[in-house]
Amino acid sequence: MYFFFFWMYLMLIGYFNCSVDAVAEMSVKAFELVPAVERDLLMGDKARINIECIECCGKHLYVGTNDCFIHHFLLDEVASPMGKLSYTAQKLLNKYLGLKKPVAELRAASALERLIVLCDGMVFLVDMVTLESVPSAAGGGVKIRGVIAFCVNENPVNGDPFCVEMAILSSKRRTVQIYMVHKDRVQLVKEVSTPEQPCALSLDGYFLCLALTTQYMILNYNTGASQDLFPYNSEERRPIVKRISREEFLLAAPGGLGMFANAEGVSQRAPVSCMLDQQLKQTLSFRDGHILQDFEGKVILASTKAVYVLVPLPLERQIQDLLASHRVEEALILMEGAQRNIPKDKFQVLHRRILQRAGFIQFGKLQFQEAKEHFRKGELDVRELISLYPLLLPASSSFTRFHPPLHEFADLNHLAQGDQEKVLQCKRFLISYLKEVRSTEVVNGCREDVDTALLKLYAEQDHDSLLDLLASENACVLADSVPCLEKYHKYFALGLLYHYNGQDSAALQVWTRVVNGDLQDSTRSDLFDYIVDFLCCCSNLDLVWKYADWALQKDSTKGVHIFIRRPLSTNQSELNPDKVISYLGKNKQALLLYLEHLVLEKKIQKEKFHTHLAVLYLERVLSLLSDSSADAEALTKARERLQAFLRESNMYRVQFLLGKIEDCEQLLLERATLHGKLEEHDRALHILVHKLRDFPSAEAFCVWASSGRDPAYRQRLFHLLLEEYLGGEPRVGGGEMAAVDVLNRHGEVFDAVRVLRVLPESWSLQLLRPFLNRAIRASMHARHTSQIAVGLAHSENVQLLHDRLKERKKPIFVSEKKGCHLCHNTFKEPDVVCLPGGVPVHTHCVAQRIKDSPTKRHLTNSSNHT
Repeated sequence: MYFFFFWMYLMLIGYFNCSVDAVAEMSVKAFELVPAVERDLLMGDKARINIECIECCGKHLYVGTNDCFIHHFLLDEVASPMGKLSYTAQKLLNKYLGLKKPVAELRAASALERLIVLCDGMVFLVDMVTLESVPSAAGGGVKIRGVIAFCVNENPVNGDPFCVEMAILSSKRRTVQIYMVHKDRVQLVKEVSTPEQPCALSLDGYFLCLALTTQYMILNYNTGASQDLFPYNSEERRPIVKRISREEFLLAAPGGLGMFANAEGVSQRAPVSCMLDQQLKQTLSFRDGHILQDFEGKVILASTKAVYVLVPLPLERQIQDLLASHRVEEALILMEGAQRNIPKDKFQVLHRRILQRAGFIQFGKLQFQEAKEHFRKGELDVRELISLYPLLLPASSSFTRFHPPLHEFADLNHLAQGDQEKVLQCKRFLISYLKEVRSTEVVNGCREDVDTALLKLYAEQDHDSLLDLLASENACVLADSVPCLEKYHKYFALGLLYHYNGQDSAALQVWTRVVNGDLQDSTRSDLFDYIVDFLCCCSNLDLVWKYADWALQKDSTKGVHIFIRRPLSTNQSELNPDKVISYLGKNKQALLLYLEHLVLEKKIQKEKFHTHLAVLYLERVLSLLSDSSADAEALTKARERLQAFLRESNMYRVQFLLGKIEDCEQLLLERATLHGKLEEHDRALHILVHKLRDFPSAEAFCVWASSGRDPAYRQRLFHLLLEEYLGGEPRVGGGEMAAVDVLNRHGEVFDAVRVLRVLPESWSLQLLRPFLNRAIRASMHARHTSQIAVGLAHSENVQLLHDRLKERKKPIFVSEKKGCHLCHNTFKEPDVVCLPGGVPVHTHCVAQRIKDSPTKRHLTNSSNHT
């Protein structure tokens, strides 16, 4: 900001020299002119008096005029409650200097209580309080004549605090003179020559920065070393030389630029043309501009008639003005550029607020991507955004908007001005923004507000994510969400909301009303199936029993799955199969499906379940048989299911079922199966052959009944069948051909010799050729198999004999050190007997053992050599 003042200094001096009356066309107000000394206070009714120079030292303002007067004012700075600055001036004194020329320049030496005055080519001292000329210690005034300009060294090389260093330009020769100014005298300490006559100068330490006739230069008055800088055109612009920091100067350069130069003649900063960019930020209306100077950070301007203070507006206000004119990027650049001049904590707070305001400006322009980025960086309380949308925040929310406001909109309707397409775009943006932030720290402390707003938007927009929101962890406020979901007929979603809040009864009540047609919601066409699945996993068994009735009445086939699909991990003590079977007793179809689940799917081996299922199958068949209008195909399928179960299950009560169909001549096949279960195969075959004359079923019965049994059992069954065909009374028509067929198909099962004995003599060999071929092949196969078995056994025996002979040929070593395994005495003679395993013993010990043992033992005698 310090350099910005000097940029203005250079620019405004240019305007003044050109006598420009600036017209305010401001979009940003960074400064304002505040009157300090009004015209009437300065000169009264004297119209010809003009201001020539000013000096400010603390609250003391000194004004030099063209009539050779110095005016002394006391300036007080006053701040209003709103922070606006104003100045009041009190005129303390004015003094005529007794010369005929204007006062050209004033500089305060506060340590000496003196003013250094340039007037009529002379530099002299006056008292800062009385404005009287200061006499010299030797008598007469303290005066230096022939002076064009002078400057004070703000970085003095002399360590005396009560002495001021000053450089002057002499009008008579091309020199710069260095003086030490004391309270009552001045002392020349150095004089240096210059190549051209200087017209402006500034001093820092030993370094002089001079504006010559055509160029700038740096001159070290202590060593005499100099450095040319750059040329300028004095006809275009008056040269300006300004010290800005230690051994660094700011110079008016061509093109309206401000160039920096240090003591070595090097520019270490970029030229000053604008603080942020190449655009004019503010133009102040200021007529007859004449002087602009800074005094310890205070910029004072003077026209020919009055004095003003250029007061910088607070940075925040400047930024707010930029934002008010929707110049978002400039406001952000200004904020970031000022970061180093603001305490960190204050900057962070201010920066966040500016970003939030910028976000709302972009939001108002429907520039949603930019708005989202500003909201994210500015850590916006998301409720500020939600609050723009009427009725989105829950009624229980304690949120109040930030003050002062972050935007100018009352609500979304105010922003859109009736444009429904804009409203829709804004709602879509809010949906996407809330979806992104709801899982971040941004929503900490306001999760209920965010989720409730999302639910309302989803419901209104018929958004697919509504169900995802309610089926997952959420903080939707029930009191606000229920009316919204009801308004938009989102009853399935309402049920999910109730379920998430532990109100399963309310959820089921809503869903069942939808299925019943009392409420309209097309979200799920399979809502009934969903309810069934829901009840499968419901831990509240009272609700399960309550709504199971409703489900079974709606569709018993699907409703029974409440019990069938129930996971094993849930509470089964109240839903044990016996209780469920008892409950389903009035619903035959549901009971049948449940028993099939227990018996056929779960493979539960309990007699009562199997018997119950068989009875249900049987009752279904009997019902169809008794109904003359029953569908034949349905009857066939029912009988096939019954027959298959009777064959496959071994757990039902056979006699109980047999008693139920004993007198039913239409279920002879089922009776035969039950007789087979009781091992009453002759009765079963008699029914199949003589009553049903169903020869394929008879043959299939033998295959089924002998399944898993030994060949002899199977052979016995087929011989029973053959006897029924050939020897049963009464004789069966077609029995002989059935006998031929079964013999030819299963010839390997029969005992061929036994068959030949019972066959009629009239049968030709050609008729039995397939059977005989099979029988012969089976006989040959059996013979060959037995021969192979005998051969293998013989081979194994030969191998064992060979191994035995090998063992017998091995020598047996005995010695006096070895003992008999039976008597434990050592061997005296070489004659020994070898027990199995090659263990030597005394011959007499073995003889005694054989004599005492009733079982003969096989021993091997061996002659061994010690």
